[in-house]
Amino acid sequence: MDSRTEPADPASASSASRPARPVAWVHARAHRPGRPHLRDTAARPPLLRELLFVVGLLLVYKVGRQLATGHTAEAFANAHRVWGAERTLRLPGESAVQTALLHSDTLVHLANTYYATVHFPATAAFLIWLYLRRPAHYMWARRVLALVTAAALAGHLIFPLAPPRLLAESGLLDTGQVYGPSVYGAHPATDAMANQFAAMPSLHFGWALMVAVGLIAATRSRWRRLWLLHPLLTLTVIVGTANHYWLDSVVAAGLLWVALAVVRGPRRTATSAFRDQEHGRVRVPAQDRPELVGAGR
Repeated sequence: MDSRTEPADPASASSASRPARPVAWVHARAHRPGRPHLRDTAARPPLLRELLFVVGLLLVYKVGRQLATGHTAEAFANAHRVWGAERTLRLPGESAVQTALLHSDTLVHLANTYYATVHFPATAAFLIWLYLRRPAHYMWARRVLALVTAAALAGHLIFPLAPPRLLAESGLLDTGQVYGPSVYGAHPATDAMANQFAAMPSLHFGWALMVAVGLIAATRSRWRRLWLLHPLLTLTVIVGTANHYWLDSVVAAGLLWVALAVVRGPRRTATSAFRDQEHGRVRVPAQDRPELVGAGR
């Protein structure tokens, strides 16, 4: 028989008195499908405080948007500038997306419905799931969304912008008014329910992109990058329904990038786990094994 033995790990030698866990058992427990490798042990913030914060943020945003109404001439002047800038940059025409939607009355109706009904519920569901299952990621995502929303409000106040559906030069239809449903009044300047001159940046796209980024960061499923379909579909809808220009989404993505750079990301608790690239398994120092073993819960 071959009497050779594997060289002992220095960390394992220091804890020889402990009963060793089989590597295969650690590997199986640490890699349950669709769950994080490391544990999110952050304290969940008080529910009432978070509800008041989120509701207060939305109220401030709604009131702030209303303060930006009434700047009709400035909003249309800015719309001409944005439209001209997109042509100078040779961005693809928004009309190509709308033409594709208009091939089917059902398709354009679904696009209008998606625009009107998915934005807030999807973001709320995202925050609720993080609050219940990933508290550390919740605090991170909530701070990022708050920063992006505040920056967007400042943008709406500084740069009122009429959407392409109101710009005759664009040649685009207001699909909400023609096919329904619509979330806006027929007369933008007198619309008491919404500020129609708050096109840039697009929070529809900015929030959708953050939902995808947050879920990719908070989960470990091999399919998690499919969450990017949400902002991709949102981008198609907001452009195809002529509610936003391409540049509205570019600016929203830029604001999100800045917010992600400023807000510190969530931290995990295990300290010394690393991948053994050669054998394709997680090897854990003995003193850290109890922490990693419970990570799949």
